[in-house]
Amino acid sequence: MTLATGVGSMPGDDAAGYLHATRVILDELPDLPHLAELPGRGATATMTGRALAAVSGLGADLQPAGWRLTDAPGIDHRRARSLLAQDLDVMEEQTEGYSGSFKIQVAGPWTLAATVEKPRGDKVLSDHGARRELAQSLAEGLRDHVADVRRRLPGVDRLVVQVDEPALAAVLGGKVPTASGWGRHRTVHPPEASDTLGWVLTAIAGAGAEPWVHTCAAGTPLDLLRTAGARGLSVDLAATSAADHDVLAEALEAGETVVLGVVPTLETATEPTEKHLTESVLRWLDMIGLDPATAGRNLAISPACGLAASSDGFTRHALAVLRASAANLTD
Repeated sequence: MTLATGVGSMPGDDAAGYLHATRVILDELPDLPHLAELPGRGATATMTGRALAAVSGLGADLQPAGWRLTDAPGIDHRRARSLLAQDLDVMEEQTEGYSGSFKIQVAGPWTLAATVEKPRGDKVLSDHGARRELAQSLAEGLRDHVADVRRRLPGVDRLVVQVDEPALAAVLGGKVPTASGWGRHRTVHPPEASDTLGWVLTAIAGAGAEPWVHTCAAGTPLDLLRTAGARGLSVDLAATSAADHDVLAEALEAGETVVLGVVPTLETATEPTEKHLTESVLRWLDMIGLDPATAGRNLAISPACGLAASSDGFTRHALAVLRASAANLTD
């Protein structure tokens, strides 16, 4: 059965908007709904803020340059944790009696290392020990986070944790700027990148959830994600290369999940249609030589990336055509 799902972020900038986004997700993506993210509410609701809300044993505060690690949680870190708890409350209330599959999202260790600063400045990425500590704290925190979500959603038999790594390609390519902006942080070698990501994915699997990795950045080595322990790969189909297609085909043949981002994240002159999306996925399956009847069991479709910058109308339309296209691919 081909599934339709979302990446994570949705439009909206307040509590009423969060409730609305949650209802839209549950209405339009009933087979694999996800926890809504509304970064329009501010820094505590961004990808980085939500991930820091889940880490264990580390504090953080918000500076003009962004998030920074501290000895104890600052007021903005506490607000991020409170906001995540409130969002989980909304999810729990709106999904009462729900059974099936559900997905939550969290920023990955390399994206955090590339965006969060050490206590004395510069990115965590610049310090081997600091990035190791942050990744391990994230892994530990996710064990508790998964347990909390399972408690809140007792009817869910398949819980997916999508680890977002939009910065991984830049980390591996030595393209993350230093604090001054004049230099670039040193390249992280693939074995370390895989091992560090692996700690987080292993923790997710150990907590009884299914670890996926999402990236909409071109150049991310998908084979590294699989080696690290990802059992689902979520990508922007338009940004994939020939080498990526081979890895995605291997993942499908191995019984792992592949999520193809086939809907643009911003409104276009021509709205996506059910027919267009269905045909684009069938063309891709034909190109990699896989039978839709068998590959479709492990296939899902989604927007290319988050929808936070889109209008509510476009977002609802995008999710509705994804659901219809997924049904076509299942038939």
